[in-house]
Amino acid sequence: MTEGETGAAGAAGAAGAGYASAAVGTPGSGRPPAGSLAHRVPDLGALELLLAVARLGSLGAAAREVGITQPAASSRVRSMERQLGVALVDRSPRGSRLTDAGALVTDWARRVVEAAEAFDAGAQALRDRRDSRLRVAASMTIAEYLLPGWLLALRAQRPDTAVSLLAGNSTAVAERLLTGEADLGFVEGLTVPAGLDSAVVAHDRLIVVTAPGHPWARRRAPLSAAELSTTPLILREKGSGTRQVLDAALGGLARPLIELSSTTAVKAAAVGGAGPSVLSELVVREELAVRRLVAVPVADVSLTRDLRAVWPTGHRPTGPARDLLTLTRT
Repeated sequence: MTEGETGAAGAAGAAGAGYASAAVGTPGSGRPPAGSLAHRVPDLGALELLLAVARLGSLGAAAREVGITQPAASSRVRSMERQLGVALVDRSPRGSRLTDAGALVTDWARRVVEAAEAFDAGAQALRDRRDSRLRVAASMTIAEYLLPGWLLALRAQRPDTAVSLLAGNSTAVAERLLTGEADLGFVEGLTVPAGLDSAVVAHDRLIVVTAPGHPWARRRAPLSAAELSTTPLILREKGSGTRQVLDAALGGLARPLIELSSTTAVKAAAVGGAGPSVLSELVVREELAVRRLVAVPVADVSLTRDLRAVWPTGHRPTGPARDLLTLTRT
């Protein structure tokens, strides 16, 4: 390196060091700190353009490589130069050449872009890990009668995603979401559990049912709310969405005839003649059609409910969970 080249390189280094000092300020210097790095450092697009200029020796060729027009590339380079306070590129009819300061900035830019590429690769690895599995928690009716169809549709979209389904009552679903054991949940209760956001995905109606041999199956007049609330029923356990809706609609329930933790078990007990029950219309549709169960009308009681997807507050579903949520609305 000649003496002149040494001096030029030293000047460029001094310019860079001077810029850095002015940008961040020093204690006791009297210079106020500048804004955030986002305001002091060119964005990745500008740095990639500068690297293309250095490699290709032409602003026009660099513009084509990064997919912008030459005027836009020229404007971006000028903006970088204003931002950094140094000239970066000498333009001439023979092409574009980096200044000494531009060569130094390009070296820094290369390291920044390489770090950004490593960041992007790491983020992609995180997305791949997230997308490789989906943990769903759902209350029993949704788990048994709606989710199978939704999950089959999801598999068609994401064949490489492994899905696990945890079925339980609405209280258990909320706990699994809040402790990070599930990525998306589905509940049937009247309200959204604390700490969760929600979206309505379907509507449902509860029906009083009994076996054909039960006296209620031959009634001509609808049941009254008082009669239903004071009759021991086959019920799901406390914490289930069905139990919550029924209790709220009637203002209280008699002590259960039988208390079971599975919707299928409740239905089987009712079909077997153990006593009347209240179940989702989704659950008993087939049994009503073949008269293994009989629907019993109830006067002046609304037993409709919303079925909801739920997730922790502020954490909107992403990846497979977002796709499943979308499928519930199609």
